[in-house]
Amino acid sequence: VEVLCHDLKTNVGDANAKQVSLTELQEKSDVLSLHIPQTDLTLNMVDSKFINGFKKPFWLINTARGKSVVTEDLVSALKSGKILGAGLDVLEYEKSSFENLFSDDNMPDAFQYLIASENVLLTPHVAGWTVESNIKLAQTIVDKIQAKFC
Repeated sequence: VEVLCHDLKTNVGDANAKQVSLTELQEKSDVLSLHIPQTDLTLNMVDSKFINGFKKPFWLINTARGKSVVTEDLVSALKSGKILGAGLDVLEYEKSSFENLFSDDNMPDAFQYLIASENVLLTPHVAGWTVESNIKLAQTIVDKIQAKFC
């Protein structure tokens, strides 16, 4: 595959990913994977205008920030076939706990669609949880306890 990347900063591309303009990214992409911080520029970035800028249907993966994707616009694009499917580790609706995300009577229609859709994979913000990250987290906790009590 050819891996393309787009960033506001220059010279972020390397041997693994060719940096291109947003226009070229939208012309060539089959899969869009978001790796962005939450800023004023990325808040609601993936909306209907952004999605419709793509020249062909594509797959969307968001493991970055939930509020970067306008869920209702994503659902519209899924229904129309503009987005072929989505892997979402983060959601616009995120709160501190998924257990109490919504009560039964106030779940947004767009979220209900994502839950029921066969071309959407939802995970509870665990994409970065690797064996290595768990070991590092555990070691950080041990180090803090030792610093405090030893």
